Amino acid sequence: MSISVDIYNQKNYVKIIILMILLAVAGLSIFYTDKIVTKLEEREEQQIKLYAEALQFTLKQEKDQDVNSFMTTLMEANRNTTVQAIYKTMNGELIPVNNFDGMEGLKYSEQQKFLKLKLTEIIKDDHQPITWDNGFGSKEYLYYSDSKLLTQLRYYPIYQLITILIFGFITYFAFSYSRKSEQNRVWVGLAKETAHQLGTPLSSLTAWVEYFKSNPKYEPEIIFELEKDVQRLDVITTRFSNIGSVPLMKEENLFQVVESFLSYLQKRISSKIIITIDNQLAGEQTVKINRYLFEWVIENVSKNAVDAMGGTGQLLVVLKNIAEGGIAIDISDSGKGIAKNNIKKIFNPGFSTKKRGWGLGLTLAKRIVENYHKGKLLVKKSELNKGTTFRILLPN
Repeated sequence: MSISVDIYNQKNYVKIIILMILLAVAGLSIFYTDKIVTKLEEREEQQIKLYAEALQFTLKQEKDQDVNSFMTTLMEANRNTTVQAIYKTMNGELIPVNNFDGMEGLKYSEQQKFLKLKLTEIIKDDHQPITWDNGFGSKEYLYYSDSKLLTQLRYYPIYQLITILIFGFITYFAFSYSRKSEQNRVWVGLAKETAHQLGTPLSSLTAWVEYFKSNPKYEPEIIFELEKDVQRLDVITTRFSNIGSVPLMKEENLFQVVESFLSYLQKRISSKIIITIDNQLAGEQTVKINRYLFEWVIENVSKNAVDAMGGTGQLLVVLKNIAEGGIAIDISDSGKGIAKNNIKKIFNPGFSTKKRGWGLGLTLAKRIVENYHKGKLLVKKSELNKGTTFRILLPN
């Protein structure tokens, strides 16, 4: 079926622009934070190296003094740093450079066990320990890890990116929901105003039909067809007035509803288009629908099929029960078909390949089927230059 102009396509550009802005903000944030992390890491490394040099110098100068007492003083001087560092003596003794949470009140042996666990965690940070010769033929080591601040900054871009994305998605969905709500209000307002405007001339036309009936000089067959058109206008007015309201659903004979409209359509299209109905439903099988709105669905899909055939072809309508449950109505034409890249777009408002029209018929049909009748409207199959089959699914 014919369907390539998409006047609403700009919403895809809005999505892309929003995504690009989010990625740009996130990228700049990650880049800037990475710079800060690198500089802070270099600074901490310089500080720990300076501390190691001071430690080496002091130990050489204070050989006759109590090293443990000195280290306690040194540790107290560095208690405000968040860089976790452990000094390992030539005897394997572990001495904390700064305070570790959880050491308070522990005995010496317990402290050593605690520090060994901490040393394992520090080694996992992949910092090479600072090593020096203590002058007695053995080496001493200073192990250190990143500060808490540096660790937090490493993960900060991830949290920031997640926050930005969540905020962006919430903003977009809020905007999208608001936009759709506004569109729905416009649609409802336009539909009801259209119904109101049709009311006055429709009443006048009804009166004229009655006048023609009472005058024998007019052909009864012409009056009959004219009356049908007036009744059709009345149906259209009822359809528009139902938009935006909760429609009244009634058990209807589906075949009769479909056959009634197609009979009306056959007399108003090219005689070279043959309409065939294959009813595989039980004779009196009914389904709960709103007749006025559902006829609108059949009309939109069928007229789209007629347009696709260009005045010559076959329109086949099949009504049947399906194994998955429910009723299927397949509307097939022998028209020019739909390109694969357009199949997903045909229900978008404003999408059409026709030079005239707003591209709202299939969109409206889909809304009526899915929102009011809890069914589905989809393209079952389509081949270029061979035709298209639309399927309407209704629950039993």
